[in-house]
Amino acid sequence: QVQLVESGGGLVQPGGSLRLSCAASGTIVVVNSMHWYRQAPGKQRELVATITRTGTTNYADSVKGRFTISGDIGKNTVYLQMNSLKPEDTAVYYCNIVSLIRPYAYWGQGTQVTVSS
Repeated sequence: QVQLVESGGGLVQPGGSLRLSCAASGTIVVVNSMHWYRQAPGKQRELVATITRTGTTNYADSVKGRFTISGDIGKNTVYLQMNSLKPEDTAVYYCNIVSLIRPYAYWGQGTQVTVSS
């Protein structure tokens, strides 16, 4: 019963920064990729950033140049450095780790990020 736990969310002023962390309670093997998603009120969950086992990263257009995803596949840890935060970034952020072994996808419970003056 491996679970993912996010931390680092909170209230921040526009233009500020936050660093989100995600760690597994156990070991997830054969990890293919790690991701951060977010879901704002009234909107569907969207993919924010991805890092693959080879180190390739991808970002949603809305966060390119501002967010950086990093992590350690072997340690099952994922981070999201968020800079120059905007009110539009307000959402619950979820980490996701995808394995090639059942149950394949692991999700965190989410951490709230609120960007407001």
